[in-house]
This record gives sequence, C-alpha cells and structure tokens, in this order.
Amino acid sequence: MTLGGDRPTAPVCEPGRPWPMGVVPALFGGRAGINIAVAARHATAVELCLYDETGRHETDRIRLPSCTEGIWHGFVPGLGAGQRYGLRAHGPWQPDAGHRFNPQRLLIDPWTRSLSGPLERLANEIGYRASAPDQACAYDNAERMPRCRVVDVQEELRRGAAIMPGPDTPLARTVLYEAHVKALTALHPGVPAALRGTYAGLASPAMLAHYQRLGLTALCLLPVQLHVDEHHLIERGMTNHWGYNTLAFFVPDPRYATVPVHELGADDAAVRAEFRAMVDTLHRNGIEVILDVVYNHTAEGNALGPTLSWRGLDNAAWYALDEHGRHLNPSGCGNTFNMGNPNVVQMIMDSLRWWVQAYGVDGFRFDLATALGREPAQGQHFNPRATLFTAMAQDPVLARVKLIAEPWDIGPGGYQTGRFGARWQEWNDQFRDTMRAWWLGHPCTRGQIARRLAGSSDLFQASGRSPLASINMVTAHDGFTLADLTAYVNKHNQANGEDNRDGHNHNLSANAGHEGPCGDPAIARRRAQWRRALLATLLCAQGTPQLLAGDELAHSQQGNNNAYCQDNPVTWLDWNAADEALTAFTAALVHLRQRYPGLRHPQWFRGEKHAGEGWPDIVWRTADGLRPDTSAWELPDGRLLCCVITVGEGGKPPRERLMLILLAGEAEVVVQLPQGTWNVMLETGSGQVARPGGPPVATVSASLRVAPPSVVVLVQPMVPQEPATLEIPQ
Repeated sequence: MTLGGDRPTAPVCEPGRPWPMGVVPALFGGRAGINIAVAARHATAVELCLYDETGRHETDRIRLPSCTEGIWHGFVPGLGAGQRYGLRAHGPWQPDAGHRFNPQRLLIDPWTRSLSGPLERLANEIGYRASAPDQACAYDNAERMPRCRVVDVQEELRRGAAIMPGPDTPLARTVLYEAHVKALTALHPGVPAALRGTYAGLASPAMLAHYQRLGLTALCLLPVQLHVDEHHLIERGMTNHWGYNTLAFFVPDPRYATVPVHELGADDAAVRAEFRAMVDTLHRNGIEVILDVVYNHTAEGNALGPTLSWRGLDNAAWYALDEHGRHLNPSGCGNTFNMGNPNVVQMIMDSLRWWVQAYGVDGFRFDLATALGREPAQGQHFNPRATLFTAMAQDPVLARVKLIAEPWDIGPGGYQTGRFGARWQEWNDQFRDTMRAWWLGHPCTRGQIARRLAGSSDLFQASGRSPLASINMVTAHDGFTLADLTAYVNKHNQANGEDNRDGHNHNLSANAGHEGPCGDPAIARRRAQWRRALLATLLCAQGTPQLLAGDELAHSQQGNNNAYCQDNPVTWLDWNAADEALTAFTAALVHLRQRYPGLRHPQWFRGEKHAGEGWPDIVWRTADGLRPDTSAWELPDGRLLCCVITVGEGGKPPRERLMLILLAGEAEVVVQLPQGTWNVMLETGSGQVARPGGPPVATVSASLRVAPPSVVVLVQPMVPQEPATLEIPQ
C-alpha cells in the first residue's frame, strides 16, 4: 500500500526472520535493509507504517508477510537507520477474552531504541469509545502519536563500548545516593543554567565536587527510561515527576536532555550522546550509575487506560489477566506484565543488556521486584527461581552489574524481603522502620536494633548472602525526607490533589513537639540531633548504605511524603538553603565508614574468637560492661545498645577495635568502657566527628558519660604485640 512520498511503488516486503526483535538494520541475502519482528501471537495481521523524515506523512503501509510461533516478521530492502515508523495490529476486539486489537491505533514498537514526538497527552489515546468502553473506537490517532526511529544497533554498541568502564566498586565500599536527575540540579547555583535538571548537569563539575566531598560511590537514578504522564495528572495540570510509568524501555527520557526532543520524527541522537557522556564522566570520577527500572507494569494502565503499544499488539499475551480478561494488578498501577510469556522475559533481558552495553550503566534497582517473579504456572505466586531471575542469573552481560530488588508489591504474598537469590541486594524496609522507631520514640527493643545494626541475618543469611545484601536506608524517594521525618508526625500531601489520601500513614516520624517549621531553638536542636543519629546509624551499620539526595542538605518537601507529582521546588533541592553543617557531618560519616572495616564487614558476626586470636568479632555490652541477659534484648524500655567490634579487612589481623554506643530516650547514661585508652571519633549529640586525617574528638578511658540522643563511635588502636586484653564479660 503506497500512501504518498517520493517512492513510485511500495517497498517490497520479504519474509525476513523472526529475530532479532524490533525493527533493526539487517543484511539478508547480501542486501541491506530493515528486519521487522513483532510479538503478537493473537493478531491476525501486523502492519509496518513508514513515515517521511518529518514524521508527519505516512509514505507506506506494509503488511508483514510471515508469522512464526507468534512473531510477525518481514524484511524490507533499501531501508535503514533513521527510518521513522509505527505499528498497527489487526485481530479480535473481545475484552472479555483479553483481546483489544484496534488497527485504528498507531502503536509503538516495544523494542524501539529511539522515539520522538509529543508525549504530554498520550494517556488520552484510548482504544475504546469513551461513551462505551466495551466497544473499539473508530477514528485514527496517528497524528497524535510519537514516531519510532530505526537505530543502527551496532553503531550504538560501538559507542557504548567507548565509554570509560565503571569503577566496579566492591559492595563493602559502596555508598549509594538515590537521586532524581532533574530535582538534583534544577536549583543548583553552581551548575550552568542551561544544564540544570539535565543529564549533563548531573555530571557537571559542581556536582562531581559534591559527590566526591560526600564520598559517594554510586548514583541510583530514579527512572530515566522514557515515561508518560497518567490521565488523572494531566487533568490536574500535573506531571509524573518520578517517572514510574514507562513507555519505552530502551530509550533515555528526552525530558532530561539539554536539548529535549519534542518534534515529531526528530532525531534524538543528541539525547543518547548526552546520556553516554554523563555515564562516561561519572565513571572517570569513580562514580557508578545504577538505574531504577520499572519492568513490572507499563504506561498503559488498566483497561480504561490508553492503547500505546503492548495492549494494541496483543493485550492477552503481554499482560497478566484473569479468566474474564481483567488485568491482574499486583503492581497497583493498573496492569502487570505476564511474566510467563517468553516475549516479556526477552524484552526485559534485551532492555537490561542494552543499558549495560550501549550506555555503560553499572546496575539496576528493580521497582516492585516481587511482581517480576509471579508466573501463571505458579498461580501468580512469587517464585524466587522464576524465569526472568534464572535468565538474569546466567547472563554474562548482567554478571558484572549490581542488582537491587525492591522486594515487595501489593499483591497476595507480595512481601518477599530476604527471598531473592545470590547476587541480589534488597531494599531493607525493616532496617528503615527499626531505626526510625529506636530514635524517634516508637516501640523498639534492643534485640530489634541489634539485629538490623549487625546486617539483618534473619533476612539474608539463610540464602547464603552476606550482610552487604541488605540495602540499608532511613529515607527514600517514597516517603518523608530526613528533615521531614524529624519535623512532621503526619503527612501533608494536599498539594497532590487527592485530599491527603495518598501516601503512607505509617511513617514512624516525630516532630519534637511542633508540627512543621519551628523557630524554637530547643526543638531545632533536638531535630538536628535526631537527623545526625539516624545518619550515623545508617553509615555505621553492617550492610550497604543508601542516602537520599538532599538529606545531607536538610531538604524539606513541606511534609509531603508522596511527592511523585511535584515537579517544582517541593522536590527540587534548594542548594542555597542547604544545611552546611549537616553536609560536612555526612561527608565525615562516610569517610569514617570507609576508614574502619569494622563498620562494613562483609561477613556475618558470630560472636566468636577468630582462629589464633584472643577476641571475638563482636561483643554486646550493657552500660555496666556486662553481657545483656536474654530478657534485656526484648525489654521495650531499653534505649541503650553497646557493642565492641574487632575485625580486620580482607582476612588481615585487626588494626583497631571499635565500640559503638547508641543511646536514645531521655536520660544520660555512664557507659563503662573496656580497659585501655579509647579515641572518640564520633559523638552525634553535639555533632562532633573526627575529620579525615584529623585528631579524635576526645581521648577517654574507664567510662564515658553519654547524653541522648546520640551515637558514639570509639576506636582503640591495636599494636601487633598487644595481648588479648579485651575482657569478655559473662
């Protein structure tokens, strides 16, 4: 079918191959062209729509001639990289059976590596009649849809190979920093105005200096795969700021480029180049790049959502449905991929490899990762050995990257913390909640905080992993910032337009007697003490610490604990109002952690003596210097925890002993110290911390008076000839 343009006749479409997936340059029978492979097993026909260089005029519409095991495919000689296109699929409209084919919808190729055109109102591109959702709409929407663009895959991979390899930071040295590309730099006065809120801004000299000052080793970026806004946000004049609503899993979001691509059919090569340059610069400065990826659901929402790609190609195959064709929704976002479909697994695997090989990224954090382990064969129950996880485990490309799970979803049996396998790290919400409870006055026992401080063996040891499998955090993008955690008891999400119904109600927060901003010096002092204690516990705990960007600045979101739709100064970090003292304190904490291996031990504590040595790896103590008895661990009123850690690094003998004291509550305590002289390296109550290369805060012996709330870290250097003098109380 020829619709216009310069071609006198329609291009010939030959059978081609059912691989690789998508539309890619290929050689077939010695001739150059493009191969097309589309997964749509319930479709009766699939069409490739070709567009001119402007993307506005459809020049040809080609019906793919072959279908092999559910893959529609063809080969068109003479076409190549740069060709603009879209897809259409024919088939039954039977919503009760899960089928929602509508050839009036121009569809996005799930494997497209380039997409340009209007994105702002795609949530309105429904495939049904608004007045009768059980009927297909009859009008064509091509003029409002973006265009896919054929990319030279091999050239993109060559450019990816030219990126400086990442530093491959060992987990024991890793300090994560969760950040949003735009929010991090949108207001930074040291970042050139043209670069603020962009990939280039993220790697600008001012930001590199901040990362290095803090001692960060990896940026964990909120979603950067191209996303669109939901219908309810469009109606309110808002946007999905966080980006957990993906439309194109292979495409860097142009919103964060210095020159965003909005024109229909435009070349987004500059966006791809800017992303690579960002990764390259960060790598050259010792920073890894980890992407938050959202493979559990898509931007198409529930049955009343838009038809943009997968729904129109083969809704019943791509999505998890019940027997009535309704979406299963463990993601809570309207739809969930059918993880029993090999095409879904292949798309996710191809996408992950693409970001590693074409863009040089160093790891992934998987949003609602439980949903990725739900398969029809297992009754949609979570399976830690699900097909996707098995494929990832054996993949040589993914073998070199970090894998982090958000180990829950909202479906039945969705909480799966501790059940992911080898090589996986997991967000540890129990660490978060225990630390908040201990410091901010909620029920918590010594046993609970000791377990989390020592790496959460109850969660991760049985799977054969180390304490480093625990991603420790006290805040994250989803919830209060650290400043708000210590200033608000209740959420204040009215600006989101949902009458404060959204967001978590169980925050385990405190406000020191006044809700929100307060000029009372005593309240301000107590809040600052809480913040320092929480940060210190995070960075002195066994496991892998993750900081939320802006916590070191005391950034507030005005009590909003669900700021997903606030693309404004609520989420943008205000660098001019930064708490410089807290920033310096945070940097010193990170350096303290890196200096002492006892704060980042890669093995489980056993409370036993090392072979040939006279001291255990960890000893728990009371204020009197005795071992806590069994009842003391579970008493709800105990707010003092002390331990002595004696471990070396890399199998070497220990060079020092560390003593940690965590005192919450209201009363001062005199803590008896093990014999000898101890250097106080950290005391959070007053905010004193030894600077790198500087002297200790104080030198003490015998006992130490501690005022709450405070974390104290003491160090006792050891000399090679020193006998085992650490008394072991009975």
